[in-house]
Amino acid sequence: MTEPNITLATPVDGIMRRWPATIRSFLDHRMNCPGCPIACFHSVADACREHHVDAEAFLAGLRIRTAEAA
Repeated sequence: MTEPNITLATPVDGIMRRWPATIRSFLDHRMNCPGCPIACFHSVADACREHHVDAEAFLAGLRIRTAEAA
């Protein structure tokens, strides 16, 4: 199995749909992305900027969650 290719440019809606376990990562960082009507337009970088979350650290956490879900 290949490693998920999640980057800062990946839309958050696509991440949450493909790997539902990642929703916990968004909620743990108090990000309102799950259920947000504009999540399909926001990249990981956009969401992190809007919620004042360190993008690289958050991205690393998403990659861990997706690897665990595989």
